[in-house]
Amino acid sequence: MPRTISLREALREAMSEEMRRDEDVFLMGEEVAEYDGAYKVSKGMLQEFGPKRVIDTPIAELGFAGIGVGAAMNGLRPIIEFMTWNFAVLAFDQIVNNAAKTLSQSAGSFKCPIVFRGPSGSAGQLAQQHSQTFESWLGNVPGLKVISCVDPADAKGLLKSAIRDDDPICIMESELLYGMEGEVPDGEYLVPIGVAAVRKTGTDVTLVSYNKLMLPTMKAAEELEKEGISAEVIDLRTIRPLDFHTIVQSVKKTNRLVVVDESWPFAGVSAEVAYEIQKYAFDYLDAPITRVNAADTSLPYAPTLVEEYLPNPAKIIKAVKEVLYVAR
Repeated sequence: MPRTISLREALREAMSEEMRRDEDVFLMGEEVAEYDGAYKVSKGMLQEFGPKRVIDTPIAELGFAGIGVGAAMNGLRPIIEFMTWNFAVLAFDQIVNNAAKTLSQSAGSFKCPIVFRGPSGSAGQLAQQHSQTFESWLGNVPGLKVISCVDPADAKGLLKSAIRDDDPICIMESELLYGMEGEVPDGEYLVPIGVAAVRKTGTDVTLVSYNKLMLPTMKAAEELEKEGISAEVIDLRTIRPLDFHTIVQSVKKTNRLVVVDESWPFAGVSAEVAYEIQKYAFDYLDAPITRVNAADTSLPYAPTLVEEYLPNPAKIIKAVKEVLYVAR
């Protein structure tokens, strides 16, 4: 039977269950042990698993990411928690140049089964250096898998799948959603990596998004329904590998596509989705693909500018009416 738990509890369950199942799994990062995690995701795990498997680190992302990569190459399965992916830019050398390339550089002799996870994207008034999204950065790298989800059940199921995977995986969470609750099945629960989810069926337009922007996207779909516009909503869940098949099947039905993405517009996730859909479903499109992105600038601090910067239901509704050629 499903229970209603928070996103942070779902992540904790996933890690704890996998650590009980496999002694090679361990958690390492800033404040994960004595402080129970910066966002309390690892609350109680130190008491259960001890300091050799729940390990506090210095504020040195490059250093502890490198330790994790070395551990993974030697047969362990590390979970590396970053307090924020903004700080993990310091560790990109280890993620991009080592973790992602281990399998190919070693001609298959070494695997690197490691999970890097933590919050990404805007979280209120955190200003320019603490509000960036990294899905498109990391999704650009061969050898990495990138997960970015919002639903607690998905968070648990995808994290468990990621821990068992033999490839390096980056999981992008949202600081704003750790307390959000949802139904999560009891017992063993896995979600396959690389499969999108249709959150709402519709006939007039396809809306594609991921992570916390699923919330304004679903809100926009509900408002459009009141105006007689039926929107199908797809949650990507995984950025790489990207499930183009589900989007193509939807576009064949609706003939229109709007992609909602917190990434900056240039070379972002929405740009890749738009390219692939025009490649594989061009003959089904009755209007140009439209994107709703964050503004092409660094995120300001002022709350009014934060609101203007981010996609919201009104912007999504406007884009939908544009592709439907509805008078505004």
